[in-house]
Amino acid sequence: MTTPVTLDRDRVRELFDLRGAYLAQVGGGYHGDPYPAWHRLRAEAPLHPGTVHELTGYDGPAHFQGLPYPDRPHFSAFSYAACDEAYRNAEVFAASPTPIDPRTGELAAQNSMLSMGGPQHRRYRALVQPSFVPGKAQWWIRNWIEQTVHLLIDSFAAEGRAELNVDFCAAIPVLTITGSFGVSVERALDIRAALRDPQAIVEILAPVVAARRAHPQDDLISVLVEAEMTDEDGVAHHLSDAEIYSFAVLLLTAGSGTTWKQMGITLTALLQRPEVLTAVREDRDLLRPAIEEALRWTPTDPMFSRYVTRDTDLHDVHLPEGSVLHLCIGAANRDPARWDRPDEFDITRKLRPSFAFGGGAHVCLGMHVARAEMRVGIGALLDRLPGLRLDPDAAPPRFIGLYERGATEIPVVFHAATEGNGRE
Repeated sequence: MTTPVTLDRDRVRELFDLRGAYLAQVGGGYHGDPYPAWHRLRAEAPLHPGTVHELTGYDGPAHFQGLPYPDRPHFSAFSYAACDEAYRNAEVFAASPTPIDPRTGELAAQNSMLSMGGPQHRRYRALVQPSFVPGKAQWWIRNWIEQTVHLLIDSFAAEGRAELNVDFCAAIPVLTITGSFGVSVERALDIRAALRDPQAIVEILAPVVAARRAHPQDDLISVLVEAEMTDEDGVAHHLSDAEIYSFAVLLLTAGSGTTWKQMGITLTALLQRPEVLTAVREDRDLLRPAIEEALRWTPTDPMFSRYVTRDTDLHDVHLPEGSVLHLCIGAANRDPARWDRPDEFDITRKLRPSFAFGGGAHVCLGMHVARAEMRVGIGALLDRLPGLRLDPDAAPPRFIGLYERGATEIPVVFHAATEGNGRE
């Protein structure tokens, strides 16, 4: 018999609760619905001077990518067309205000491929892109996602109730990405917590990197160890340890920091609509459009920023060189110029690309892995938990947060598994 995955639930809650101190700095104290304000702002003009949180009416802590930079002028875009134009012009609207080099400087997500531009970004992205294309999803599912999902369900299937945000959604991405690093379940939360102290990530990953240099395996660290990149001078070289750690921090930040919230948003949207949940349970072909609609309807990260590299005009607004443009993709994804009835969660609407995973050259590298995690995870819940529904005796989930939005607890009940009706 396989031993169920066991994680310290209190520690998971500390690391992943949007209301906790860890996420308060990104607007975790915001409990309102920002969309009415965003609709009003977008209707008034595609762009406004100011930051998204200020314009939304929130005066709490709200640091995020592109913030605070008090010495720079700030502008925010709220229409789909304005965000699209900015994403398409990476030369003018850059991902970083200054050049970065992951071989030197601080170990952080912002000192990684995330902040690169032009040829440098293309070189680094090309190294790992093959591991994240749609055709590679089965590699992730077979090696890490499927096993993680079922072992997590094993841990509560016999109880007849669960809190899916912490006990399920939060655990899947962190176990998937750390599993792909060759890190044990026991160290998974250690490496997630180390995002507060990136040097601790080095201490955890250094022996793994050294082992893979000696004996590569079928995992992501081995892909990075064996990758060869040609630099701007035409010289080919393998990635240094510092470059590998940079990739690891980026993937950890993105992989374990967003997908769990988006999965919780999708589950909440379905559980709040029992008739839609039933339709998806009976026709699994509807699961994909349900996920895509949740991504459009409520993206977990509704804002990203770009740095203006030269004086330019965007939708009749002059943006001086050095200013910061905040792309409110949450508002863009509900632009009535692109979607009818944009506030409705409708899994039957015609699929159109949204900005849930960003856009342009920096479109999310791991979006196909994230989709696979959500598809496999939600599908397994529907397969193995008959009668799954929100717990009528518990407080219903709500969406909170500003720059990182997500559901609160997702308490559910279901018919408990008994011997003989669980997973084979």
